[in-house]
Amino acid sequence: MPPSQSLPSARSPQAVLDTRYQVETPEGIDLALRPAGLVPRALAFTIDLLIRGAILAVVYLTLGLFGQLGMGLATIALFLVTWWYMVLFEVFNQGRSPGKQVLGLRVVHDDGTPIGWPASITRNLLRFVDLLPFAYTLGIISCLSNRAFKRLGDIAAGTLVVYREQPIERPNLPQAEALPAPFPLDFAEQRAVLAFAERGEGLSTARRAELASILAEPLQVDASQAEDRINGIARGLLGST
Repeated sequence: MPPSQSLPSARSPQAVLDTRYQVETPEGIDLALRPAGLVPRALAFTIDLLIRGAILAVVYLTLGLFGQLGMGLATIALFLVTWWYMVLFEVFNQGRSPGKQVLGLRVVHDDGTPIGWPASITRNLLRFVDLLPFAYTLGIISCLSNRAFKRLGDIAAGTLVVYREQPIERPNLPQAEALPAPFPLDFAEQRAVLAFAERGEGLSTARRAELASILAEPLQVDASQAEDRINGIARGLLGST
């Protein structure tokens, strides 16, 4: 293989193997965010909806004892809970409402920075657009049509709902003979090889074979041997024996 040839770029459409969202910080550091899909977001919203319903039920039962004044105060509470519940939690609790916290989610700006007042207010005010024409129809269509699973409010506010990063224990690489790469690998290519080897235990045999076959041609090996070859190169990159 000529030295100029390399693995498919990690940024090319053909090489997208998952839904990770790559951003680069002003300091030049690459961050890999994991956007949350429609189902976990819907579950988080349902939890928040139940909590808000419980809060309003207690408020109305309590303030209802004070007649018209109490009902007037209850109406103010309805407005505050409906429009500010999400905003306050997102701004003061690191982008996490109680529902998102249960599901391990948080809201961030597109560049991975913590969400602020303008973005949180925008995404929550536009929730009524996502509700149209009924039952979050536009929001669901937007989520399913967007690679980062953004609803219309997220698109307008420049925000992203992602999984919170948990402390990660370095997975063990599969047993394989350490091998040198057949040609110089850039950082993105090294990361792709290591990611394949590290995540292999969590993938089915068919899925590992499918992903390995993508790299079989540039590695100049038969598809049936690609998995072992990639694992060997990964151990070689880390200096494992």
